[in-house]
Amino acid sequence: MTPSATPSNQPTRAVIYVRISQDRTGAHLGVDRQREDCEALAERKGWNVVETYVDNDLSAYSGKPRPDYRRMLADLDHGTATVVVAWHTDRLHRSPTELEEYIDLSQRRGIDTHTCQAGPIDLSTPSGRMTARIHGAVARHESEHKAERVARARLQKAKAGKWGGGIRPFGWGVPTGETRKKLDRATGEETEVDVLDMDKVVPEEAAAIETGHDMLLSGGSLRGWVKWLRDKGFTTTRGNEIGHVEARDMLLRPRNAGIAVYRGEEIGKGAWEPIVDEARHRTVVAILTSPIRRTTPGATPRWFGSGIYRCGIDGCTKTMKCTRAGGANLPSYRCPTQHGGARRADKLDRYIENLIVERLSRDDAHELLLPAADGIDVAALQVESEAIRRRLTDLAALFGAGQIEMAQFTEGSDVARAQLDGIMRQMARAATKDPLVDLVGAPDVGKAWKGLELDRRRSVLRALLDVTIRPARRGRMPDGGYFDYASIGIEWKRGSKEPQ
Repeated sequence: MTPSATPSNQPTRAVIYVRISQDRTGAHLGVDRQREDCEALAERKGWNVVETYVDNDLSAYSGKPRPDYRRMLADLDHGTATVVVAWHTDRLHRSPTELEEYIDLSQRRGIDTHTCQAGPIDLSTPSGRMTARIHGAVARHESEHKAERVARARLQKAKAGKWGGGIRPFGWGVPTGETRKKLDRATGEETEVDVLDMDKVVPEEAAAIETGHDMLLSGGSLRGWVKWLRDKGFTTTRGNEIGHVEARDMLLRPRNAGIAVYRGEEIGKGAWEPIVDEARHRTVVAILTSPIRRTTPGATPRWFGSGIYRCGIDGCTKTMKCTRAGGANLPSYRCPTQHGGARRADKLDRYIENLIVERLSRDDAHELLLPAADGIDVAALQVESEAIRRRLTDLAALFGAGQIEMAQFTEGSDVARAQLDGIMRQMARAATKDPLVDLVGAPDVGKAWKGLELDRRRSVLRALLDVTIRPARRGRMPDGGYFDYASIGIEWKRGSKEPQ
């Protein structure tokens, strides 16, 4: 098509469009080469290039917005130029929908298209439009074929346990002794960086992940692990402080248990040694993803029995909080319903902790431990759980294809999920660590107790005792003080013989 008429002494106005799908280094070398060829073509033709549009590191096939391409269309619609110069037609379009929009604009505004590799494309004639559509179909086929090859290669890498790229995951990536050059996009300078073996664990980081599993499985909190990580000087692999979200993501990562993942879905065992066994991993995931679990860390408990001790006045059973309310000079446990019966926090906590340490120091303390999960075949349970997950996937596919009704899909899914829930409970029982394990049999239980984090001590309290605060007597007690220990109701949850 002939460009819009311009005075004979005025050169034709042209714009250049350049694009490259992937620019790994950020050096713009690909688009720069395209620009040079397009500028040379415009110079040979005697055209005046009024604007150059660049979409670097953006795929036309992906469907993601191309800002400069959209800006070019808007400018052409406003008469900025009558010629578009591109290196090849596939730099402009790899989508039939985009091509048809471009053809419509070219016909309405009298736009000519010239390419360095494919020559001029005359969109004013049926044969020219057919040629453009053929080029577009070929480019689309190439993109789809490439995407299929890339997807298969990534799936193969995932099944083989190879790292798919991205930020180094905490716990993985041992230097191989080799280096490669990396371009700093901000400065344009190249630096030498280590090549990492992503199938090998970083020992100190792997040990930290194991500690996180141990803490949660023995009743500790994610918040406690975050504090532990900070105290030990650990950071993310980017060197940032590890927060609640980062710590949670670290423990949820299937890679820790040797599980390969592709596109967010588990695809089986990976070809690398896991940091933790699958049963422990599944249990930690169940703890962290429980619907009743808080999604934010909340305030850190500062007192041993806060939210655990219960009020026993006038039939109340609410948990008590430690505050300085009511004019108290010292922190005291109080019922949120404003019942009487406040108790000095330091005295009450010391009394309960001494009871626990005394009980765990006795010869029969082993009676308090939960029975071992004997007879649980974790490997068999894992195989069964994978089979159930496949059934759920198959049910979804049958429903999506219209081969079963909603009622059948719901009934089958409910049964499968109930079976899966039972299996996960058994696996959790095999993996969960009794919070008393580190204390029973310790040479010095008192010293071991003081060495525990507060949340670990609170988990032992929950496992061993129900503490109820009853109405206290007034005046001086038999021991000469004013704290009425007889008003503290103690009920042991474990063991056949209680301390007096």
